[in-house]
Amino acid sequence: MQSTDLIYLLTVTVLAALVAFTSTPAVSVLAYKIGAIDVPKDNRRMHKKPTPRIGGLAIFAGFVIASLVFCKLTPELISIYLGGLIIVAVGVIDDVFRINAWVKLAAQIVVALVAVSQGIVLEYVNLFGNYVHFGMLSIPITVVWIVGLTNAINLIDGLDGLACGVSAICSISLLLVMLLKGEVASAMITAAVVGACLGFLPFNTNPAKIFMGDTGALFLGYTMAVISVSGVFKLHTVISFIIPISIFAMPLFDTTFAFIRRIAKGKSPFSPDRSHLHHRLIDLGFSQKQSVAILYAICAILGTSAIMFTEENFGRALIIIAVGIAIFLTNFYFLRHAKSRSHMAIELGDPVDSDNYKKREDKLAAEELLQSAALKETDSDEKNEK
Repeated sequence: MQSTDLIYLLTVTVLAALVAFTSTPAVSVLAYKIGAIDVPKDNRRMHKKPTPRIGGLAIFAGFVIASLVFCKLTPELISIYLGGLIIVAVGVIDDVFRINAWVKLAAQIVVALVAVSQGIVLEYVNLFGNYVHFGMLSIPITVVWIVGLTNAINLIDGLDGLACGVSAICSISLLLVMLLKGEVASAMITAAVVGACLGFLPFNTNPAKIFMGDTGALFLGYTMAVISVSGVFKLHTVISFIIPISIFAMPLFDTTFAFIRRIAKGKSPFSPDRSHLHHRLIDLGFSQKQSVAILYAICAILGTSAIMFTEENFGRALIIIAVGIAIFLTNFYFLRHAKSRSHMAIELGDPVDSDNYKKREDKLAAEELLQSAALKETDSDEKNEK
C-alpha cells in the first residue's frame, strides 16, 4: 500500500467521523419533532428516561458524504447506497411507528437482492486450497448472509454504545484484513464506516444521549455484510470463510442462539426477550459500562484472530482465541462477587452502578454482622450450658 492510500484512508475516516459527530445534535432535535423517542416501558430496556432513537441518520450521513468524496463508485458502493437508502427509510419508520418484524425482514431481503443485482454474490469459498463453488445456491446463501448479519447487529443493540462500538471494532478488523490483502477500494469504503461509528459513539456511550435505533443498526449490519461478501469471503486464503465468521462471531452467536431459544419455546424468532448476552451480563451484576467493555474485548480478540487467519497463522490465531477465553473466564472468576464488581465500577467512573453496588455491599456487610452476632450468641449459649 502506498503512503497516499494511507493518507486517504485516514482522511475519509476523519471526515466521516466529523460529519457524524456534528450532525448528531440536529438528528436528536429531529427525533423529538417526529416522535422517534424510545420510552422505557419494559425490563428489556436498560435506560431510565425517554431517549431519541434515530441517531443512525447521523451515521448514514457521515458514511455517504465521506464515501462520495473519496471512494470510487464501485458496484459494492452502489449496493450500499441503494440498499442503504431503503433500509434507513424502513429503520426511521420503525423508530417512529414500530412496524411488524416480518415487514422489516421483507425489507432486508429486498436490499439483499439489490446487492445481488449489482453482482455482490457469494459464489465460492476457499476451503484448505480447494475452491467450493455454490452454483445455483449462490444467491440464496448471499441473501441469508446479508439478512443474518443485518439482524445480528440489530439484535445486539441493547446497551448504550454496544452495537455502535461492536460495529466499529468489526469494521476496523475488516479494514485491516483488506489492507493486508491489498483490497484498497473496499478498505476505503470500510474506513468510512469506521469513521461514522466513531463520530456517533460519544453521544451513544453510557449514559446515552441518543440511540442509533433500527435506522443505524440495520444500515451498519447491511453495509458490513455487503463489504464482507465483496471484500473478504473471496480472499485467496486457505480458509477464507473463517475470516468474516471470526470477525462477526459475537453478534452472530448471540443472534443464532436467540432464534433457537425462541423457536424452542414456541415463539416467533423475532419476538423480543431478555436473554441476550448483554442481558445475562447485567443479570450477573455487571454494570452497563462493564458489560459493554467485556463484549468489546471479546469482539476485538476475535477480530485479532481473524487477522491471523488472514495471514494463515493458524497456531497464533488459536493461541489468541485461547488467551481471550482464559482472560474472559478469569475475569468472571474474580468478579463473581458484588464487592469486586463494585470496586471495578468505581474505577470505571460509573456512579450510578457503583451506588447500586454500594447498596449491595452494605446489605452484604449487614448480613455478615448479623451472622457474626448470631455466632457469638451461639457460643455464649454453649458456654453457659457448660
